[in-house]
Amino acid sequence: MIEYGMRRGKIKVAVGISGGVDSALAAALLKEKGFDVTGVFMECWNEPGCRTDEDRKDALKVALKLKIPFKVLDFKKEYKRKVVDWFFGQYQKGRTPNPDIVCNREIKFGRFLSWAEKHGFDYIATGHYARISQTAHMPFQKTTGSLASASDLLRTRPAESPKATPAQPGSVSFSVKDAGDLRLLQGVDKQKDQTYFLALLTQKQLGKAMFPVGHMLKSQVRREAKKRGLAVWDKKDSTGICFIGHDYRFDEFLKRRIAEHPGEVVDTSGKVVGKHRGVEFYTIGQRHGFEVKLASTQRPKLYVVAKEAKTNRLVVGSKKDLKRGEFKVEGWSLIGGPRITLGAGLRVRIRHQGELTGCRVLGKTVKLKKLVEGVASGQVAVIYRGEECLGGGVIED
Repeated sequence: MIEYGMRRGKIKVAVGISGGVDSALAAALLKEKGFDVTGVFMECWNEPGCRTDEDRKDALKVALKLKIPFKVLDFKKEYKRKVVDWFFGQYQKGRTPNPDIVCNREIKFGRFLSWAEKHGFDYIATGHYARISQTAHMPFQKTTGSLASASDLLRTRPAESPKATPAQPGSVSFSVKDAGDLRLLQGVDKQKDQTYFLALLTQKQLGKAMFPVGHMLKSQVRREAKKRGLAVWDKKDSTGICFIGHDYRFDEFLKRRIAEHPGEVVDTSGKVVGKHRGVEFYTIGQRHGFEVKLASTQRPKLYVVAKEAKTNRLVVGSKKDLKRGEFKVEGWSLIGGPRITLGAGLRVRIRHQGELTGCRVLGKTVKLKKLVEGVASGQVAVIYRGEECLGGGVIED
């Protein structure tokens, strides 16, 4: 854990209050610990099916309950350009992008952080289930994510560095060794851990971030929020891609933005076996939505195993064909910077809450210790050692 040392005057924190329970309790805990807290609602999208208006009202109720200042920031233009337009551009290339990772990097810890610094805030805070630690003592340290008393905040406790693991010949892994380096750790609640979405943040961004509920279980968060009279204590968690809303299925939403481009469905040998509506509308591992011209007696269970955007061909195969033993990334974005050292003990995750699979990293190549299904270009592969999230890279076509 990193803790906050003493300094003159109150530390100013802008808390991104989304209208949900996690960020609401984060704001409450920080105020109780003596920080100068301002609640901020980021308005990023407001189209039919979106719950922005409802969420903004809930965020305001939280601020009123806590008696803290409240501001609404309009990031709709930036969000559309940097997240939504990028998202559709990736799909048109036949890729499988993750907009939440980009939103965190560009909006929440990009535009929001820039706004906070410009307006005199020392830190921003969110309700993410993640923790921040550091490898060595710094003159001014910070704590994120416990129900510590005020006196606890006056101490400094540098985090212990992870135990070294023996190197394997030919393997490459990452370490963070410089004094003061920040480390991103998984949230205590592994079912709610959100480090996957934060994997592309930089040292500077983490250095200005606080995650007050990262040391708590979701059940504790709800219980503590209820205890404090926060009306959102039992509000249902938001799921799915925020800008799609709740009135559309994903494929229907894509059709509103991307025209259909019918093409051929081929098997792994290249034989044409059917047709599809456009590679943009399919994901790796999908079983339905394409037409196969095979007699039912000849038709095995077929899955999308590859998308060829340039030729507009969809490749289908058996479940066995879905499995991959390795893949490449375009490059690594490492939280600790570009330092590389021989080592072991790495695991990789290719989707939020996906399985953590043992691996070796050889430059831009990730070699898996067991076969994995559903590896798709455009996804972010996130590397872990123990509880530490080391960073990630976008999977190549």
